[in-house]
Amino acid sequence: MNKNKIIFWVTTVFLFLFEGIMPLSTLIFAPSQATAGTVYLDYPAYFAYVIIAFKVLGSILLIIPGLPRPIKEWTYAGFAFNFICASVSHFVVDGFAFVSFFPLIILAIAAISYVTYFKVYQHKNPPSRIAFV
Repeated sequence: MNKNKIIFWVTTVFLFLFEGIMPLSTLIFAPSQATAGTVYLDYPAYFAYVIIAFKVLGSILLIIPGLPRPIKEWTYAGFAFNFICASVSHFVVDGFAFVSFFPLIILAIAAISYVTYFKVYQHKNPPSRIAFV
């Protein structure tokens, strides 16, 4: 197994556990804690359920091998939007605290997963060609 493949799977499994399994288990075993973060940021409580649903779906899509390239790209983009918006929300509410930078650290891990995915699987899943006439 080459270095890029190992890096890809380590970062992707981390994202799967941190963004998929952890929010889902919190929702199942401690539902009041599942909404605590969004309520603290002055978002409505139902917003937490939407975010958790998309995180779980996105993390599952990341670990399924063989999906078309656009699906993987949109999944990574969705996680990037989530992490950037979470960081901005925390900056607004908490200022320059560690909690404000933490989503950017996870974004960096997702970026490493993204880059290594396309290094490892580019020959199996070439980019789609869009012709503009």
